[in-house]
Amino acid sequence: MSPRVADPAVPSALLEAAARVIAEEGSSALTLRRLAAEVGTSTMAVYTHFGSMEEVRRRVRREGFSRFAARLAEIGDTDDPVLDVILLGAAYFANAASSPRLYRVMFMEQPVDAADAAVGLGTFERLVRGVQRCIDDGRFSPGDATELATQLWAFNHGLVTLRLAGLMSTDASVRSLEAGSLNLFAAYGDEPAASRRSLENARPLLPREWQIA
Repeated sequence: MSPRVADPAVPSALLEAAARVIAEEGSSALTLRRLAAEVGTSTMAVYTHFGSMEEVRRRVRREGFSRFAARLAEIGDTDDPVLDVILLGAAYFANAASSPRLYRVMFMEQPVDAADAAVGLGTFERLVRGVQRCIDDGRFSPGDATELATQLWAFNHGLVTLRLAGLMSTDASVRSLEAGSLNLFAAYGDEPAASRRSLENARPLLPREWQIA
């Protein structure tokens, strides 16, 4: 007899189901039996593919940040660093819109431990680098790039969560993101007219999730 070949679709299905349960009911609702039942497989399959439920939770976050990092990797550096920061913010919004369950696991659930919390650090460092370029180019006044990037992230995250909760429409949240970003850029030292030019030049490059009807 030939040995049974593991279904390659099962690990992906388990991660999708885990993300759904955590996003909709919280991490405490994700149990071994619940996850196996959601996918229609055995509890042994979970152990076969992941080893433990803790590893399932880790892998869900890693999958989310892997997708986000891939989206950020599509954004190159231009000669307008403020335009590039706008595109990074748009990528954050678009990633949340396209993968809302993973977004909730990534940014609204407690990581398993310190190592798990560090998984997405590279995506934030990309924003810090973008802000530093704005400072180095003279668009932003000298300052702490990490602190400014944290402010941008917190602002974007707040509007994204309002959108995902259904408390704001896509159009309203995007308009607020644009207006708020311009206000923050001005506070960081950029000329308002220059910020608006950067935004207008970014529009053809923005993901569809950012487009206003």
